[in-house]
Amino acid sequence: MNIVLQTHPLPLSVDADGVIRVGGTRVTLDTVVAAFEDGLSAEEIVEAYPVLASADVYTVIGHYLRNRDEVRAYLTERARAAAEIRRTNERLFPPDGIRARLQARASRQQGPA
Repeated sequence: MNIVLQTHPLPLSVDADGVIRVGGTRVTLDTVVAAFEDGLSAEEIVEAYPVLASADVYTVIGHYLRNRDEVRAYLTERARAAAEIRRTNERLFPPDGIRARLQARASRQQGPA
């Protein structure tokens, strides 16, 4: 019996915003790596994100294990960019007093009791 050895493309794609997604889904590489680093198995990751295929999760984990430095650099850059966006949003929309503002808005919308 002969086994046909073939390679399959990596089930990762980069969207228009530069975010790496897994298996044609909206699940990000960040999500799969974080779940794996938190101790979840490939099966548990698929259970948590049923849109993912088991083979894709195994392949992504294998890719991560073979390319940790590259993947971690990507994840570090994503975290830096997210922090910058958060700082910008907090500068534009200060979170101080947000609860009071939301409650006041809700009261105005409800009108007199």
